[in-house]
Amino acid sequence: MRGVIYKSTGSWYVVKSEDGHFYNARLKGRFKIDGIRSTNPIAVGDAVAFEMEDEAENRVMIHELSPRRNYVNRVSPANRRLHHIIASNLDQSLLVATLRDPRTSVGFIDRFLVTCEAFHIPAVIAFNKADIYDEADMVLYTDRKNMYEAIGYTVLLTSIKQFESLGTLKAVLQNRVTLISGHSGVGKSSLINEILEDANIRTSEVSNWSGKGMHTTTFAEMYDLPGGGRLIDTPGMREFDIADIEKTELSHYFPEMRALLNDCQFNNCMHFNEPGCAIKNAVVQGKIHEERYVSYCSILDSIRGKVW
Repeated sequence: MRGVIYKSTGSWYVVKSEDGHFYNARLKGRFKIDGIRSTNPIAVGDAVAFEMEDEAENRVMIHELSPRRNYVNRVSPANRRLHHIIASNLDQSLLVATLRDPRTSVGFIDRFLVTCEAFHIPAVIAFNKADIYDEADMVLYTDRKNMYEAIGYTVLLTSIKQFESLGTLKAVLQNRVTLISGHSGVGKSSLINEILEDANIRTSEVSNWSGKGMHTTTFAEMYDLPGGGRLIDTPGMREFDIADIEKTELSHYFPEMRALLNDCQFNNCMHFNEPGCAIKNAVVQGKIHEERYVSYCSILDSIRGKVW
């Protein structure tokens, strides 16, 4: 039998079969993935093959992982030498951000976007809680919207109290597999409840599976969307540390920088203190937003184990 992983606790899983049934699942023996050093061998969104282990207890054994077409990862909170795969086989990602209560920093947004760029996953940014924004907040939103739309990202303004904005968001999610992320407190859960429209979340019906030792801050869960598509919910994150990106390649994941890389004086330019740098010149000329360049420098400095 074959299916897709809908939920994970690190040692136990919920898998939905091709015929729509949900099963409790665990891995068969020592399960390894060649070439990927992660804290979790199986992630939400993975396509797997499995066999029945105990029909009475609705339990199956996963014995094969299909090749992933993509995935999003981050530095593992448990072991900074490894990474944690958040979810796989995505059509797009949605980052829920806020301008107040709490404010999502540009740095956090840009770290998420860099990771999506590295794995070729289109990203959408939704600035949530629009109903509490005052005039100054809306000026800031316009600046953020212009900054990110100028480099190709879709930017939305959302609120669970503004149904028109929810309609736009639902249209963006329709018939796509979407990873949704954001800081704790940005209203992500409330948005998801509205998007799901009281749909029958079948994974909640799976019972008697082991949740012991469950790390609720690191694992994701997938839901079927009304009318088609899937939404992968991730618990709120305090920070987003980038994994598996070299300093020398970081600028390739800033779209506005990528277009200018061949114009730098030196092929190995890091766009920090080198002469003849096209990126720095573009910042001075206003072609690259200063806040985006600050994010680039901050991420560059945070990538461990590399030298300038």
